[in-house]
Amino acid sequence: MEVKKQAELNENVERIMITAEQISARVKALAAQLDKLYEGRTPVVVCILKGSVMFFADLIREMKTPLQIDFMAVSSYGKDTISSGKLQVKKDLTVNISGKDVLIVEDIIDSGNTLYQLKKMLNTRSPNSVNIVTLLDKPERREVPMEPEYKGFVIEDEFVVGYGLDYAEEYRNLPYVGVLKRSVYEK
Repeated sequence: MEVKKQAELNENVERIMITAEQISARVKALAAQLDKLYEGRTPVVVCILKGSVMFFADLIREMKTPLQIDFMAVSSYGKDTISSGKLQVKKDLTVNISGKDVLIVEDIIDSGNTLYQLKKMLNTRSPNSVNIVTLLDKPERREVPMEPEYKGFVIEDEFVVGYGLDYAEEYRNLPYVGVLKRSVYEK
């Protein structure tokens, strides 16, 4: 039954955009860049739940820098598919970031609204720095001046799933990033 379910998930993917091997290589390269950035410091690495979990776990395993971790759940979408621009914090940090270097780990940036508001909010807590690393960047969807300091891949405006990204809470466990067939989400 489980094999069939995984096969069904794969059948709904139109094409693989980024392979598991490409992701792995890029995560290692990003970790090396971040190790240089944070050399001699201990950043607080913040995973934005839920979609970033896989990227976050792989990234921090590759980093050699001592670090702390924390988690946040935020949204600017509510129940809509279009961002309201108003940040909703569903789970806040447990670590005090005052005077610390903060690295936000995100799965994908499209409109930029959520991260723009989040970075603004975190900066009010007096951190030493706040940087963003995202696996995927969709700059053509940007609605606010938001540019991540580090990015894995710049992608075209497609509906993607896999490697933590979901549609209706499914597809997160695919080892690659794939383009979801329109017939699945345009029902």
